[in-house]
Amino acid sequence: MPFLRSAFVYLAAAVVVVPLAARVGLGSVLGYLVAGAIVGPQGLALSGDAEGVLRVAELGVVLLLFLVGLELDPRRLVELRRDVFGRGALQVAVTSLAIAGVALALGVPWRTAAVAGLGLSLSSTALVVQLLGERNELGTRHGQLAFAILLFQDLAVIPLLALLPALGAPAPSAAPAWLTVAKAVAVVGGVVVASRLVARPVFRFVASLRNPELFTATALLLVAGTALAVSAAGLSMALGAFLAGVLLATSEYRHELEADVAPFKGLLLGLFFLAVGMTADLRVLALRPLAVAGVVLGLVALKALVAFAVGRRALGSAEPALALGLLLSQGGEFAFVLFRLAAADGVMDPGIAALLVVAVTLSMATTPVLFALHALVARRLLRRGPAREFDVVPPGDPCVVIAGFGRVGQVVGRVLAAKRITFTAIDASPEHIDFIRRFGNKVFYGDVSRLDLLRSARVERARLFVLAIDDVDASVRTAEVVREHFPQVAILARARNRQHAYRLRRLGIRRIVRETLHSSLVMTSDVLEALGVDYAEARSAVERFREHDEAQFEASWQHQDDLDKLTDIARRGREELERLFEEDARQRPA
Repeated sequence: MPFLRSAFVYLAAAVVVVPLAARVGLGSVLGYLVAGAIVGPQGLALSGDAEGVLRVAELGVVLLLFLVGLELDPRRLVELRRDVFGRGALQVAVTSLAIAGVALALGVPWRTAAVAGLGLSLSSTALVVQLLGERNELGTRHGQLAFAILLFQDLAVIPLLALLPALGAPAPSAAPAWLTVAKAVAVVGGVVVASRLVARPVFRFVASLRNPELFTATALLLVAGTALAVSAAGLSMALGAFLAGVLLATSEYRHELEADVAPFKGLLLGLFFLAVGMTADLRVLALRPLAVAGVVLGLVALKALVAFAVGRRALGSAEPALALGLLLSQGGEFAFVLFRLAAADGVMDPGIAALLVVAVTLSMATTPVLFALHALVARRLLRRGPAREFDVVPPGDPCVVIAGFGRVGQVVGRVLAAKRITFTAIDASPEHIDFIRRFGNKVFYGDVSRLDLLRSARVERARLFVLAIDDVDASVRTAEVVREHFPQVAILARARNRQHAYRLRRLGIRRIVRETLHSSLVMTSDVLEALGVDYAEARSAVERFREHDEAQFEASWQHQDDLDKLTDIARRGREELERLFEEDARQRPA
């Protein structure tokens, strides 16, 4: 049973190598690449059909882009158009010209230099998105810019394929270039129409059958069918799947689709990186180690430099720009296809094509290492540069001062602005401030625990000080300063948890909102109603619990160092709550 044997080999290699790579902080992608190199034809030769595995595993990349599309609202995609068609085109053009220029200087024929420059200008969408996802950085500014540039690179596949005939290679089909582009536009339009008019009714019908397996099969059929249709028009399969995901991002079946497709994505994407490691021709590395090392180092350095320059201008800061440069420093999966096609059609020497394929594979292995080093070293060093001066708060007495303008402070500020109540918002993250200001919000950069900043913000004239800082220690420091120097100002504090609330209560702050308590109470009321409890009874039970919890909090905050006392308070609290519920039950009519 060769299939079962190969499956066992792949799973065993992944289970052994990938956790080791993740354990040392290099990420799962590098682990899969190393595992593939070990079991591949050039390693232990435990599996020989690397090309077949790679073709099957490409479905993992397709599913990955489909899930990314599900997370991206179409309106957000329109907002990214400047990054996609502006900065993405700039990165591809500058990188292609630079690589082609270096190749010409080394005596490479101009046709080979052009194909090498265009192919190596593209980066690995699967690798970059996977790394950003593992580190929860896909939503950051550098993460979104990286994704926008990668999206343009996928779009650039069409003109690259159309350019091969002009370089001397026979066209993949007899159709002229303009017809190929027209066909691609027609297929994309068909995908848009089908997603709107066909996909939703089909999912609605399948969901009505209440068969989870059939719904999963329909989701996979949609992804595979879209990818095949777009691929037939000369576009990237991953791009087609991404488009289908975007068009279904606002549908009522989005979360169900995501849950059904995600397990297949993870398994097949791991298999894809494992197959990439298997396809590396290590004989080229053994025969020409200096040439391979030179190409890898030059490619990574040049691409990182170009992407850093693009990111520095777009992001305005060196640290996220460096992250962008390292993320896009590798070659992409499309280079495998382009170089092999060019070698088969006589545009590129087979020896050069093999060298470049190995270099692209090794460059993909460097990215997780460089990105991990960036997180550990470069990010800290760059943030130790010259400190940014605190903003000068303009004149005017605020009605409210909001300390911390994150997920809690922003909600407060937006409602105050809607009610035309003046407020001054201050946050300690310069990157966060710059991002918020892009949407027209008036918020200032500064350390709110500093007395001079509080005085410049005229806290003494404010009616209310809203303490919404996320960091617990910074929140307590700020509360101490405000209580000491501005005792006449009322404080309404946000507490992340009960321990945070205890520390604030010790400072004499009485108006404390524990951020998870209210949502938990609302959810509990909804749970009771869903179980058949009437509205009034559910609200009464939740209100009784809230009052009891507040009383217990007041009784226990002074005894945090006395474990026996806290245990006794908790025991008596449970007994009291049970007694209250029993009284409620007796008082209700049968």
